Amino acid sequence: MRRRWGPIVTGVALALTFAVLIGLGTVGPGADGDDTSPAAQGAPAPPSWMRKLDAGEKPPQFVLFSFDGAGSHDHWRRILPLAEKVNAHVTGFLSGIYLLPDARRGEYAGPGHDPGHAAISFGGSEEEVATRIADLNDAVARGHEIGTHYNGHFCAGNEPSGGRWSTTQWTAELDQFFGFVRDAATRGLLVAEDRIKGGRVPCLEGDFEALAPAMAAHGLTYDTSLTSEGIAWPQLHNGIWGIWEFRVPVVRVPALAGKKVIMMDYNLWYSLNGAREDPSRDKEFTAVTLDTYRAAYQAALNTNRAPLTVGNHFNDWSGGAFSNATEQFMTEVCVREHTVCTTYSQVIRWMKLQDPEVLDTFRTMPPAQVT
Repeated sequence: MRRRWGPIVTGVALALTFAVLIGLGTVGPGADGDDTSPAAQGAPAPPSWMRKLDAGEKPPQFVLFSFDGAGSHDHWRRILPLAEKVNAHVTGFLSGIYLLPDARRGEYAGPGHDPGHAAISFGGSEEEVATRIADLNDAVARGHEIGTHYNGHFCAGNEPSGGRWSTTQWTAELDQFFGFVRDAATRGLLVAEDRIKGGRVPCLEGDFEALAPAMAAHGLTYDTSLTSEGIAWPQLHNGIWGIWEFRVPVVRVPALAGKKVIMMDYNLWYSLNGAREDPSRDKEFTAVTLDTYRAAYQAALNTNRAPLTVGNHFNDWSGGAFSNATEQFMTEVCVREHTVCTTYSQVIRWMKLQDPEVLDTFRTMPPAQVT
């Protein structure tokens, strides 16, 4: 029996099927975490924190802002200047069919599904796809990271869903994703295929043992689809496929009497009111989400210093309540001492600079908990 990632109930997964609508660190060597020379890559010198820790020194508090879908022009126009202002970089997990104009939708066939069918929209008009390509180019030029959110967003209830796919089916999905990236490169996309190093599966659903070989075959080195009780350090998943797992934390939400929720925007919304639009509560939801992010950050900072994944979508659910909270949190946290808002690949690169026994000291600490 295949297992699904994360404690998402079927109702949430079904809602996420149609509700999807995007790392950090200075552009530098080794997007996959390899410690190569900046000069060899023609890149700027690494940031001051990209070094081996001194004896007894604590790690920086990494914060990983990531956005599933990566397709919204309006959201890129908000995030890019904000991130630059606070010296942050973010990760956009791109849905591959957002690069495919509607008129060409028949070129995609999700595993087990008819050609031209998906649980999310395709790319729209040629002009909309061109705008999206320009946004992605702008993002990578500013040092942000693009990963994969795969393609069709088939979650539980839209069968066969990703939670049931085999290695062969995941391979077909990734083959098509990278095919869309290569095709978009002929139309100006500057996101290099070999710089896409990780991703997040739709609805956090999947069988990792089926997915991991497909990821490795495509040169991917990290995933952020599993969940953890609290904020935990990334680890190599079984050490077999060379895939780092950055877990999405499940944390107590102070406003919900300590109820534990996956710390992603949609999951918070679903826990607050069943993911229903209610304009009278938009400001309340912004405050609740912001308080949750603040508490999670403080918990990690004060204990194990594990990188904090802040998972979101480029979406304006509940009047933009969750986008507003994320942007406010970015403004607050990325300028703080000992805090680094960066990408998954840059954290991997930093980890490779450390003595393994030093990281193990932090990794063996209990996951940070919101109290």
